Amino acid sequence: MHAQKLPHASRSSRYDAGMSDSSELRDRALSNLKAKQAFWYQLGGSVVAAVVMVLIWLLSGMGYFWPVWPIAFIVLALILSAIRIFGASGRGPTESQIQDEMRRLQ
Repeated sequence: MHAQKLPHASRSSRYDAGMSDSSELRDRALSNLKAKQAFWYQLGGSVVAAVVMVLIWLLSGMGYFWPVWPIAFIVLALILSAIRIFGASGRGPTESQIQDEMRRLQ
């Protein structure tokens, strides 16, 4: 009786796995698109913040150009976000890396 359910269960599992893979892929794609959109909003906000700091510097007598420091950190944060979102590291582990780690843990 249990043996009769196995073939049916394996077909169902394969079908569910296919649906799960498709659903997972869609979820990852949606997540990537949201991250890219958030990056562009972050970039726009950063430009506005930099312009405001430079305007404050201009209106306060143009002494030492202090906005360089916060702008440098903003640029660094943007670079790190861009690498995470658009770079290879944003794709997650490959199947071979997962399999290697599973073998290592056994």
